[in-house]
Amino acid sequence: MIAAYLHCLRGIIVREGLRFVHQRERFVSALVRPLVWLFIFAAGFRAVLGVSVMPPYDTYVLYEVYIVPGLVAMIQLFNGMQSSLSIVYDREMGSMKTLLISPLPRWYLLVCKLLAGVTVSVLQAYVFLAVAWFWGVQPPLLGYLAVLPALILSGLMLGALGLLLSSFIKQLENFAGVMNFVIFPMFFASSALYPLWRVRESSPLLADICAVNPFTQAVELIRFALYGQFDLVACLGLAGYLVLFLACAIIGYDPARGLMERRGAPG
Repeated sequence: MIAAYLHCLRGIIVREGLRFVHQRERFVSALVRPLVWLFIFAAGFRAVLGVSVMPPYDTYVLYEVYIVPGLVAMIQLFNGMQSSLSIVYDREMGSMKTLLISPLPRWYLLVCKLLAGVTVSVLQAYVFLAVAWFWGVQPPLLGYLAVLPALILSGLMLGALGLLLSSFIKQLENFAGVMNFVIFPMFFASSALYPLWRVRESSPLLADICAVNPFTQAVELIRFALYGQFDLVACLGLAGYLVLFLACAIIGYDPARGLMERRGAPG
């Protein structure tokens, strides 16, 4: 029985990997967005959004150094949505039914799909960090290893959010609008581009919203891990959001009580 579970996990990861290899534009597009922010916007905003001494930094840092953790989380956010978009596509084309009629528990199939997406997003994140290193953003070498658990946890949470959204969406053309409705508010209302203390100076309410934003927890966990530190609050927040989003996604894909049955999706 364990062999069947492992065979299923391997099959889904290999399928997701092959899809990623054959869709090179997906890899390029995942890097273009953060690289534009790093190369162009960071240069323009460097003088405007100077960053003071704040954890985990021991001294003043350039703006591009500050935004790199947020851009890494951006890669994972977009990858989580893209992975869920493929689920909507498979469901619309009918190939999703082949997966869902498997004798294995449906929750396990969703977890396997989630793990496959996280594997791809972690690889993308490290490629971006390598490019950023040549641009002068060079955290301690140990940070590249310490950030791996943070990337896995943040990738799982953002991927689970994508799974949850895909349980609501029946048609492929509707998913792009939902993605934009979720991605941009999460990204801009976070600590990815500016410290929360600066936001609080102009709007305490917005700062409170940013503080509870799941994306902020992902950004801060990655930021601290890159510099060899551990943010317990962000870790607990991410774990809580992961459990919440994944549980809701599993319910959403349950044909007996979830949205799949009510929306007429194959089950």
